[in-house]
Amino acid sequence: MKIEFRNYARAVSVLKNQGVLAYPTESCFGLGCDPMSSSAVKRLLKMKKRAQSMGVILVASELEQLIPYLDSSAILLLDKPLSAWPGPVTWILPASKNTPDWITGRHSGVAVRISNHPVVRKLCKHFKGAVVSTSANPHGMPAAQNALQTAHYFGPLVDYILPGITGGDSKPSRIMDGKTGNIIRH
Repeated sequence: MKIEFRNYARAVSVLKNQGVLAYPTESCFGLGCDPMSSSAVKRLLKMKKRAQSMGVILVASELEQLIPYLDSSAILLLDKPLSAWPGPVTWILPASKNTPDWITGRHSGVAVRISNHPVVRKLCKHFKGAVVSTSANPHGMPAAQNALQTAHYFGPLVDYILPGITGGDSKPSRIMDGKTGNIIRH
């Protein structure tokens, strides 16, 4: 799959201008924005009809992009996540006190993943940081599997749809508790 550089430049521009974009992930299309933009995250959640208290996942292309969101105690818990990354496993790790509640929701941890999807990895590399990642669907509806379904759900509410195809996984990323190792979502 070849995606031209100009597509990533446009996607990064959307992120830097507090916009919301859609992009393919391992299992479905996702919606994303700059995690440090309160207005972008709140807009994304409103589009999805999702409560802020639920929190959101952050995806990255490398660990360094997640470090600002992690408490120093999370470093001691990284062995298992690093053995599963890059890949479709999201880990809940202790959040830094500087991680905004629009990311963590009502939780003390932050949900993070180093993706193995080439589009997500390139997006994060060009953005030079982690990106919010939540399935492209109104809350309670099936996740969009392609750009057309994403456009059907959200139309002009999405500022840009980054071209590409999903990774073919049949289920969303598994979510694991970094402290206990318990599976939160299969």
